[in-house]
Amino acid sequence: MARIGIITCSNCTGELDCSSVVCLADMRKRKGFFKDYPPEERLDLVGIISCAGCPTVSAPKKILRRVKSLAEFRVEALHFSYCMTALCPFREKYVKVIQEAYPEIKLVMGTHTPIDPAEFQHEVRDMLCAGRISMTDHIKGTSVRK
Repeated sequence: MARIGIITCSNCTGELDCSSVVCLADMRKRKGFFKDYPPEERLDLVGIISCAGCPTVSAPKKILRRVKSLAEFRVEALHFSYCMTALCPFREKYVKVIQEAYPEIKLVMGTHTPIDPAEFQHEVRDMLCAGRISMTDHIKGTSVRK
């Protein structure tokens, strides 16, 4: 049995409400980055964590608190979600500190079958930067109720 964890982008899960449904579907169907597991081996999802947010240039080890929550339950492989591989400017630093702290955990750079990274980055940028009504708009009376 392969004990698997997934780490997702906190912007995608928290800001854009991604439920990891495509990552999980490919795991169930053994597609994408889950296709390399032996067909007879059961895939056991230990847990899903999101990144800890911007670590600044000085604290990439911040991610280790999140990873510990999976490592303590004997995760064998940690899959970086597609959004982490395509969007995260700290990915390589995260890989380095995770490998140093948990050398027994295999790091896999992906979950579901990837789409064009440039197209994905463009779409995510548009979603993250889309206009929306804020509390300031509401307080000032400039919000529009539809």
